[in-house]
Amino acid sequence: MSISRIFLSTALVGALASCAGPTNRAPGAFGGAAPVVPAAIPAASPGDEAGLQGFVQSFRPRALSAGVSATTYDRAMRIARYNPDVIRLDRKQAEFSRPVWLYLDSAVSDARIGTGREKSAQLSSTLSAIEARYGVPREIVLAVWGMESNFGANRGKMQIIPSLATLAYDGRRGEMFQNQLIAALKIIQAGDVAPEQMLGSWAGAMGHTQFMPTSYLEYAVDFTGDGRRDIWSENPTDALASTAAYLARNGWQRGQAWGAEVQLPSGFSMGQIGKGTRKSTATWAAQGVTRIGGGGLPSGNGSIIMPAGARGPAFLILDNFRSLLRYNNSDNYALGVSFLGERIAGRPGIQGAWPRSDRPMSTAERKEIQQRLSAKGFYDGEIDGLFGSGTMEAVAAYQRSIGATPDGYPTSILLDQLRR
Repeated sequence: MSISRIFLSTALVGALASCAGPTNRAPGAFGGAAPVVPAAIPAASPGDEAGLQGFVQSFRPRALSAGVSATTYDRAMRIARYNPDVIRLDRKQAEFSRPVWLYLDSAVSDARIGTGREKSAQLSSTLSAIEARYGVPREIVLAVWGMESNFGANRGKMQIIPSLATLAYDGRRGEMFQNQLIAALKIIQAGDVAPEQMLGSWAGAMGHTQFMPTSYLEYAVDFTGDGRRDIWSENPTDALASTAAYLARNGWQRGQAWGAEVQLPSGFSMGQIGKGTRKSTATWAAQGVTRIGGGGLPSGNGSIIMPAGARGPAFLILDNFRSLLRYNNSDNYALGVSFLGERIAGRPGIQGAWPRSDRPMSTAERKEIQQRLSAKGFYDGEIDGLFGSGTMEAVAAYQRSIGATPDGYPTSILLDQLRR
């Protein structure tokens, strides 16, 4: 989805009034807001634009065979243009990645907590109804909204059809984006939104909670009962309910916690750290794992993660945390949602101290860690500088081999050890 997140020919703006389908006006308390104006597409080279238009023609039979009508395809793809900005963003890679604590400082900021509490009060009855139907607590739904679009303030102004057409034609993951483009066309065909007002991020994520088109088709709901699953308008109701529906259908357990911050006992075996080890919370408690702040561990089966290694906080994560990972497969993201939700609900945030003195590593250094682990026989994954579970397991195995604490956390210190 999001998961993770700029454009339209001005000649097309006037066509909005004559288009069938919804605009970005919404009924009730949210009505009266002006539609979001899509940002302009920058000029493309003649060759790129000609190539894109050739793709539009050649892709038509595939879309029609997938169930998109000729009328829908021709109407929607009239606005398809090559967008150089989309390709630039798709190929951009940050030189340095933020440590988890800086990520969470931003995700769970005082401003975001305050806005979340304001929205909780403003939308109290709506959130109560969503929680009653889907079993996902309001603070979690609000936290996803806050993380994805800053409570609707940053929904994205790029038109989805030109973005997806550009990525499907000239992107690194053409097949994936071709499937997303077909899904977007089916959304338009269903009458949920007009092509010109289907807006979102450069990669196709849409609306208040940044649904990709395929996820929208599978999980979006019409909670307002107006006949449209409208995640784009000023009224966030359908988007918030769709998020709750997504989490509920992906394992969220009504009445259970996402997890808790925990304290590990002296002598705890670090080989148990990681999502690959799951035990009942009773078993963890019997090993001396306790909840930070007191009280018993939440019930369920879970794993213990330490996203900053042995010198940082520890978290017991249960099935509901894994449901958040289905929304965006990042431990940092799921922790951000979990603790933004905790703070919105008036509960404490993370209590443990982060190793803030650790030096951030460049992408080249992160790739070097993977290369050196691979050369030593500990890692067989892609050399991409992205530290997922495979890299962390390899780090832990290497740490065990040299007698270091096997917390699986890659640092500049680890890189120095690998270089020796």
